[in-house]
Amino acid sequence: MKKVIIVGSLNMDLSIQAPYCPQAGETLSGSGFLTNCGGKGANQAIAAGKFGADVFMCGCVGKDEFGQKILQNFQKEKICTDYIRKVENISTGIAVILITKGENRIVLNAGANAFLQKTDIDNVLSVAEKGDIFLTQLENDIHEIGYGLEKAKEKGLFTILNPAPANIAVKKYFQFVDLIIPNESELNILGGTREIMNAGVQTIVTTLGGRGYEITDSYGTTKYDCIKVNVVDTTGAGDTFCGVLATELANGKDLKTAAFFASRAASISCTKKGAAVSIPSRKEVLDYKIN
Repeated sequence: MKKVIIVGSLNMDLSIQAPYCPQAGETLSGSGFLTNCGGKGANQAIAAGKFGADVFMCGCVGKDEFGQKILQNFQKEKICTDYIRKVENISTGIAVILITKGENRIVLNAGANAFLQKTDIDNVLSVAEKGDIFLTQLENDIHEIGYGLEKAKEKGLFTILNPAPANIAVKKYFQFVDLIIPNESELNILGGTREIMNAGVQTIVTTLGGRGYEITDSYGTTKYDCIKVNVVDTTGAGDTFCGVLATELANGKDLKTAAFFASRAASISCTKKGAAVSIPSRKEVLDYKIN
């Protein structure tokens, strides 16, 4: 099996449910408060780890209680933490998540995530071999992420970009991206499928929420449905999709098969509260009974 190398954000998620999004100056009573390890990089790493990947995580945390908890959680999931750097006098990244009617709104404080450096990426890529999977997102500095994509491509890795949150500055790095995984909003912000492919990306897998996903390549676009579930919380569903898809590709599966398992895992993750804690294992996905 190929290694899955993930460069990305590491946060502590603070989530709460509310009946609706409050207006300016309004106070609401909420429920279901949860504190969970999160960040797009962390969520994708845990998804990959739960599906059995050999995961190497690269990122930054603060030297605080939240950072320590994230490291302990990774170790529990057997994810390599050797390339996670502890930053002095800076807090670990924080995500404040408001969940209303199964949908989420998120406010981020980058914290230590803003201190990711090229040397951090060089260090983790030192263990990479040709054909390994490189997966990254856009919650860290765009220039560092672009550097990672370029260096990973130079070493012969299969590069995957989840362009979230969308940032048009990433377009100049598309030439180093083999596969991009946006949602519909991100796809539109980045100019649509034609513009993305003209910039050098070979394949696009667009997630469509409850309507499934579609795969676009030089042969055209094909849409696939997802399984229907009782949605409790969509937080982390996209990250589950990315992490599982990367793992299946590392296992030698073709893209269509990998996306099928990724979609199934993402749908099942929506049946539980939270991000990383809601990610199912391979066994849970295989055993899941569709109503």
